[in-house]
Parts: sequence; C-alpha cells; structure tokens
Amino acid sequence: MDRYAALQLFLRVVEDGSFAAAASHGGISRAQASKLIRALEDDLGVRLIQRTTRKLSLTEAGTQFHVRVAEAMRALQEAEAEAAQRQTEPRGRLRVSAPISFSRRYLGDAVAEFLRRHPRIELELDLSDQRADLVRDGFDMAIRIGHLADSSLVARRIAPARLMAAAAPSYLRAHGTPTHPQQLEAHVGMVYTLTAHPGQWTFRRGDESVTVRMHGPLRASNGDVLTAAAQRGLGITVQPTFIIGDAVRRGELVPILGEWQVQEAAIYAVYPAGRAVPAKTRALIDFLAERFGDNPQWDEGLFPTAAPPPARSARADRITAKG
Repeated sequence: MDRYAALQLFLRVVEDGSFAAAASHGGISRAQASKLIRALEDDLGVRLIQRTTRKLSLTEAGTQFHVRVAEAMRALQEAEAEAAQRQTEPRGRLRVSAPISFSRRYLGDAVAEFLRRHPRIELELDLSDQRADLVRDGFDMAIRIGHLADSSLVARRIAPARLMAAAAPSYLRAHGTPTHPQQLEAHVGMVYTLTAHPGQWTFRRGDESVTVRMHGPLRASNGDVLTAAAQRGLGITVQPTFIIGDAVRRGELVPILGEWQVQEAAIYAVYPAGRAVPAKTRALIDFLAERFGDNPQWDEGLFPTAAPPPARSARADRITAKG
C-alpha cells in the first residue's frame, strides 16, 4: 500500500464527504478508493470511517487521526515548498518596510550590493518609523528595531542596536557631567516618542538597575532630530549607536555614564508566520545578517574596552512584536 497516497485519499474523503467525490479527484474508481481506505484501516488496526447507506462519518479514532494527519500533511507541504524554493534563484518583487534613520545610513548601501548579487529581484523599500501591518499592507518583511512584543510574526536578529547616552561638550560645561543615572533627573532630556514609555531610560551596572524619567523642551519621533538638537547643546539624548556614533567619533557629542549600560535593543528582520518563506525574502534576511552581524560597522571605536557580544543563532525564532 502507498501510505502517502492513502493518507491523501483519507483527507480528501473527509473533506468531500464521499468516496465517489474523493475518487474522482484522485482519478481512480470508487471501488479502488474504498479498497485503499480499508487497507489503511487494516494496517492501523482501527476503523476510521463509519460507512452507512446515506453518509460517511468519522469514528472517534478517525477524528483524532484526521487532526494529526492534516497537521502533518500541512507541515510536509510547507517543507517541500521551502526545499523547492531554496533550489530556485531568488526573483520577483520584494516589499520591505524599514525605519528611516537606519535605512538612510546603512540600508541603502547594503541593498545596492544585495541587488547586484540578485539581479532578478525588484526591491521596494517603504521607509517609515511607524510599524506597518505586514499582512494588511502587503509587505513581505520588515526591519524592526527595539524590543519586540507579542504577535504572529517570526523574527531573526540581524544586528545589535546598542544605546548610548551623550551630550554636547557645551552642555556639559554649563550643567556638569552626571556620574550616576539618578542625577539625570536634574538635567534636560531629549525624549524619543516612539517607545512604550517615552522619556523613561533604564541603566544597568552589574546587578544594579536604575530607571529615570526625563523631561525637556523637545520631544520627537525621529532620532536624527534629537541628536541634532543635542549637538547644539539643548540637552542629553539616548540614541542607538548607528545614529549617534559619527557625532561621538567627531567629538560633537560626549558619552556619559560610561560604567552604566543603557538597556540594549536589537535590529530584527520580521516576516509573517505560518507560511513557507519565499526564496527572495530568505535571501535578503541572510544577506543582512551576514553584512551587519554582532559587531556592526557603526560600533567601531565606540566600545574599545567592551568584550564582543555573544554569538547569536542564525535560526528564525517566533517573536512577540506589534504589527
């Protein structure tokens, strides 16, 4: 007996509600279909389908068997599709949602190289710091930065997004340099608004953790704007190093509280769960993880005494992330 064919026929009989309809779909006779199901039942040693003159119904064992077989068949079909896609040159239109500041600095050069490697892909980037609904808005994937919360998305970490507190030399000369996070509450903070708790900064040193609430004359949904204001002495800012790093290396901003670590985030590639990942999507995710990695170029010279971060697995993990 062809077990795979018998299982496919069993699922079709349940779906169609009759041997005749299932046999027609399979290109066999009703008698052949009935014989194949009977052989499956004999092999399993249990009756799966209760046959009467009017209708077919599943036995209790048949109901449980149907659930498990349907799940296994879906998983097998996804595995077959994924294996076939891996053997196919990535091609087609790839729609990606990505944040503005990171894209301007680092994603543009990266995707230019990616498209040279994969000339049959047409890439469409939608740049916004607002989180798109991937399914509703028709995106294949998105680049997300931060701490991801519950959803039906799958994510792969492609790089760290370390945060740094800094201020202009002129600000520190005028207001002093804080040496403990609690002293920040007496200072002016540049508040980034696209977080769960705007103005709330958490610092860690070993087992010690301190959270402060910052206030100031400027709140913005873009880190570049806040960094520019901080460079002109308006106050202290906490920004990812991919935004603030160049200003620090030029001496326009000075890191503060060096013994303390600001709560670290990460950069993720996310895509909808429950389906085989297209070759074009997987190609871009693999490329970005390879290009940026755990020691990205934007951190060069900023953490000279820091130990390298632990290696992360390249596998995809289910995450909790909004939209």
